[in-house]
Amino acid sequence: MTFPSGSFPLDGVSLDEPVLDGPRLRPRNGGAPDCLVVLLHGYGADGRDLIDIGNAWADLLPGAMFVSPHAPDPCAGAPVGRQWFPLTFRDPHELTLGAEGAAPLLRDFLAEELAKYDLPPSRLALVGFSQGAMMALKLGTTAQEAPAAVVAYSGMWVDAGRGDIQLSARPPVLLVHGSEDEVIPAQALFASAQGLSAAGVPVEWHLSQGLGHGIDDEGLFHGGRFLAEFLGKARR
Repeated sequence: MTFPSGSFPLDGVSLDEPVLDGPRLRPRNGGAPDCLVVLLHGYGADGRDLIDIGNAWADLLPGAMFVSPHAPDPCAGAPVGRQWFPLTFRDPHELTLGAEGAAPLLRDFLAEELAKYDLPPSRLALVGFSQGAMMALKLGTTAQEAPAAVVAYSGMWVDAGRGDIQLSARPPVLLVHGSEDEVIPAQALFASAQGLSAAGVPVEWHLSQGLGHGIDDEGLFHGGRFLAEFLGKARR
């Protein structure tokens, strides 16, 4: 899909430590948020790329706060974009190591957002596209408390095939992929689904026929339905 900082240091806060933020959509019903949907963009994009998904799902989730943080680092492959972790395409382990390295900052961000809106982890949904989908799956399966659901578009579970992986959470997961994806081939969907299922994670998947590396209306429909189902079950 294509869609002033302060001048004074805060006590105990390093000015060198990245602070995540990005565009937000408040609940359509005008009330206090009853759930939080965090949208994690892909490599070379920023938070603006996914925030409009909130408008597509607002009728299904009228009490949801949507937030789409910008990744912390500039992207070498797209100077105006951001990245959750660098990609060289030379190291076969860089996806696993990159996701592990990027996870702590995002975990802190999620904890702060939940505290801000007085919500438990059971009212959190993680949605990601491409590299952001890798992060959503990493965060969802390594959380201390499982989120309500994870939706991963055009990505992969970077821990698939690892015999030593220990999961601390098993949230319901929806994988969505384009059959003609040339960036992350559709085989990644099946490998991820098999690996997650073998690890005890409940998985559903959808393959959008003829779609490349992107999100189509069909994928949005399935993602919105999935979140409405599981956020509806996890009442505060």
